[in-house]
Amino acid sequence: MTGVTDAEGDSAEWTFPAVPGSVREARHAVGEVARRWGIEPASGDLAVLLVSELVTNSLRYASGPIGVRLLRPHPDGGPWAGAEARGLVVEVSDPVPDPPTERMAGPDDESGRGLQLVARSARRWGTRRGKRGKTVWFELAPPG
Repeated sequence: MTGVTDAEGDSAEWTFPAVPGSVREARHAVGEVARRWGIEPASGDLAVLLVSELVTNSLRYASGPIGVRLLRPHPDGGPWAGAEARGLVVEVSDPVPDPPTERMAGPDDESGRGLQLVARSARRWGTRRGKRGKTVWFELAPPG
């Protein structure tokens, strides 16, 4: 893992190689920063679970680096001041430009539920193309 973690700032980000151990490292990194930022445990655990799903998806299709970024929520809206306060925003990027496709997994399928889990658990989620691939992002509702 390479990356910059600024737990006192508004964001934390890492770059992981496309290898199986990166899923574990991403979960650990996200969980640690969520705890340092004082994110309530249920939201922090959900962020860790959803990051695990998205990094696993990236590993399945990408051979290049996988980026993970967290944007810290602010009680007063902070840099996101506006009509509604945002919760924790998490982004997972990889060099594959094609957006992920949500599919319906059968009861005996061992995979295929990651995006369903993101869609049902996050307040909002989506994808966007970048110059070098795509980013899948999700937002968890602020506590309260």
